Amino acid sequence: MRRNSKEVKIGNIKIGAENSVAVQSMLSVPSYDVCGSVDQAGKLKNAGCDVLRIAIPDANAVKLIDSIKSKVDIPLVADIHFDHKLALESIEAGIDKIRINPGNIGDDSKIKAIVNACKLHEIPIRIGVNSGSIESRILEKYGEVTPEALAESALYNAKLLEKYDFDNIVLSLKSSSVQKTVKAYKIVAKKCNYPLHLGITEAGTETIGTIKSSIGIGALLLSGIGDTIRVSLTADPIKEVELGINILIALEMRSGIRFISCPTCGRTRIDLINIAKEVENALSNCKKNIKIAIMGCVVNGPGEAKDADIGITGANGMGFIFKKGKIIKKVPERDIVKELIREIDLMS
Repeated sequence: MRRNSKEVKIGNIKIGAENSVAVQSMLSVPSYDVCGSVDQAGKLKNAGCDVLRIAIPDANAVKLIDSIKSKVDIPLVADIHFDHKLALESIEAGIDKIRINPGNIGDDSKIKAIVNACKLHEIPIRIGVNSGSIESRILEKYGEVTPEALAESALYNAKLLEKYDFDNIVLSLKSSSVQKTVKAYKIVAKKCNYPLHLGITEAGTETIGTIKSSIGIGALLLSGIGDTIRVSLTADPIKEVELGINILIALEMRSGIRFISCPTCGRTRIDLINIAKEVENALSNCKKNIKIAIMGCVVNGPGEAKDADIGITGANGMGFIFKKGKIIKKVPERDIVKELIREIDLMS
């Protein structure tokens, strides 16, 4: 059962409560490159990004907000560190959400100024806690970065906003450790009803980052925890969006193509590995909500994959196309991908 979190509005979307889990990414183009940032924002939107975070390291970067908004219809989050004036300028420029760690913003007057501006413009604040931002007194208490320390820091920072009667809050508490991150979110999930933004920070390159993010984000979502996700990869952010979407599809939390394919064995008599890759590439932009099976022999398909909407199974240089376990067509191996795609195109 999904955790019952409060609803928060970010631009034209809502998160929390019964709303779908949103996929987020972040611009990787240098903040001074306005044209490049606008171009990347458009590509991320087209890839399926629901919410986009942008770094605001200086006053010049605030210009990105209007430039992107004038070209791309996507909710924007300003990533602010230390300088509360950048948060205020971003709010005036039309940002949809502010990401800060209140503890590093400065004295209470600066936090209050951000809160008042966010109240006026009905903008939420995401409190972003990570292993490097935990307050020294909390670190001293626990001796090191622990799940309990991450959770206590997140709740402490929330209180810095709550004392000004502000609860339009989203929390994130990330570590590069999958275990610490999962445990920290589970602690916080029991102690508040704020929407939670999930991710494994500094997860690594595309390969290792995919593994760590899928395990961590997937484990939390399966526990009913999480309202937005961001897969952090040292890679093109489009890869982050694609993986985030695929995690949700795999968990049946978002519609889309669900692929199943067998690992091959000595019974395989067709080039299944390349066929599977070709089918996956050919359908990369397909939005149909269907299950497709790519199976190597009669042992695995269509019997074992009879619940697939459509699929193929191999024979000696031949392929059989089946729907819901029933063979509908026999074709030469060289034509199997073309014929499968043709059948999929005919499906509603």
